[in-house]
Amino acid sequence: MTRYHGVIPDRDLPDDLPLPLATGEPWWYWSGGRPAVDFVNTHRERWRRGVETLVTPEDLATWLVQAGVMDHPAAVSRKVLVQAVELREAIDALLVASIAGAPASGEAITLIDDWLVFAGERPQLVRDEAGLAQLTARAAADSPRRALGMIALDAATMLGTDDQRGRIRICASETCSGRFFDRSPAGRRRWCSMRTCGNEAKARRHRQRQKAGA
Repeated sequence: MTRYHGVIPDRDLPDDLPLPLATGEPWWYWSGGRPAVDFVNTHRERWRRGVETLVTPEDLATWLVQAGVMDHPAAVSRKVLVQAVELREAIDALLVASIAGAPASGEAITLIDDWLVFAGERPQLVRDEAGLAQLTARAAADSPRRALGMIALDAATMLGTDDQRGRIRICASETCSGRFFDRSPAGRRRWCSMRTCGNEAKARRHRQRQKAGA
């Protein structure tokens, strides 16, 4: 489900926004269509200033919860934050290459593959209501690394599957670098959001027609 936390794609970043950000949480948006793409979109304005919104370990912890890959915030180290940003950029490198029809980066593929080990099921021994030991599976994302592994798995599924790979998009607006996964039935979606970039394009075409008519 598409979610908006008061902010929508790249064109809405104020020109006078103080950079670098102290925290990126106010500037996240959720029009990517899946966790891996929303993750890539935490690097905003790739077309212009390149604004980092995963600024602090706390940012990453909060983002993982808001993205739905963790139930509760957990402590994130600076090292994990750096590794998360590296994972994000590897996903984007393959995303861009796929759209361009260019060869995929072997280094990016290896980096994402290395994260998949964290996405697998992990056993957990717990005490049940009767006081007996029971072997169960841990929650889908019980740590930041596990959550990032799930994002890597989502990216691998998207990038490594022919029919899904063909639905990866970058917003057609010249003033937006929003990435998204096209879930429309016809697979012809052009804009990261019709609420912003799509409506702006329609308004621009309308003005051009009026000008031509005049």
